[in-house]
Amino acid sequence: MYLQYCKVCQAYKAPRSHHCRKCNRCVMKMDHHCPWINNCCGYQNHASFTLFLLLAPLGCIHAAFIFVMTMYTQLYNRLSFGWNTVKIDMSAARRDPLPIIPFGLAAFAATLFALGLALGTTIAVGMLFFIQMKIILGNKTSIESWIEEKAKDRIQYYQLDEVFVFPYDMGSRWKNFKQVFTWSGVPEGDGLTWPVREGCHQYSLTIEQLKQKADKRIRSVRYRVIEDYSGACCPLNKGIKTFFTSPCTEEPRIRLQKGEFILATRGLRYWLYGDKILDDAFVEGVSRIRGWFPRNCVEKCPCDAETDQVPEGEKKNR
Repeated sequence: MYLQYCKVCQAYKAPRSHHCRKCNRCVMKMDHHCPWINNCCGYQNHASFTLFLLLAPLGCIHAAFIFVMTMYTQLYNRLSFGWNTVKIDMSAARRDPLPIIPFGLAAFAATLFALGLALGTTIAVGMLFFIQMKIILGNKTSIESWIEEKAKDRIQYYQLDEVFVFPYDMGSRWKNFKQVFTWSGVPEGDGLTWPVREGCHQYSLTIEQLKQKADKRIRSVRYRVIEDYSGACCPLNKGIKTFFTSPCTEEPRIRLQKGEFILATRGLRYWLYGDKILDDAFVEGVSRIRGWFPRNCVEKCPCDAETDQVPEGEKKNR
């Protein structure tokens, strides 16, 4: 049996399910945790989230069009007839009431600022929409795309005579599209079992994940903490380069105390990511403490320095 066990939820995870640290639960077909909706994007709401990414830029484009036309009209009137109030017939002024919101200098600045926000949101969210559509047309999630990339790296690293085939790609973009978008709004399937390609089965991706986890343990490097670290996102006392190269990710930082041991699994030039090696008599209910920490706070243990292993991902980032 290839089911993965979640130590936090104390239950087995279904294929394509992952545990979310933010929601503290396992999510079926998890794509990612979105802070803007304060929820995970997964099996039940993947289509709704993608439509949100489409409608938000469309709404911003509509708002930007209104802002541009308003600014053009008001600036044209003031450049043509003078910025100050033009003297007109009082009888006409009585017939045409003043606008509810006068377009003065403050209104112009606010409109210009809102236009910038609308255009920025259109570009940023629009790019997210295209990324989501790309992975949906491959019948993947963001996490599964990352697993597929690591599978190719693992095969290349060990020069294995095997080819990783993503099991849930139906071979047709239209069939993959219908796995997420339906007329009823309810996604196909039950979130536990999925149609797979010929030659694959429900646990093909799970088997690859287990191989990657085993490979991570083999290629991990043991470090000893030589300097305390408070867990700050951008520590000033660890060097300018460490401060400005802090990883741009939602993954946590971990506090370090001198004398502790860390098992690093991947890293950047000035940062490492790994798990604390905990004692058996540690705080009950805490199974793992993992996150990023500055590289200059640790040193490689002598036993690992001889083998000179490189943490996963570090070789790429150099």
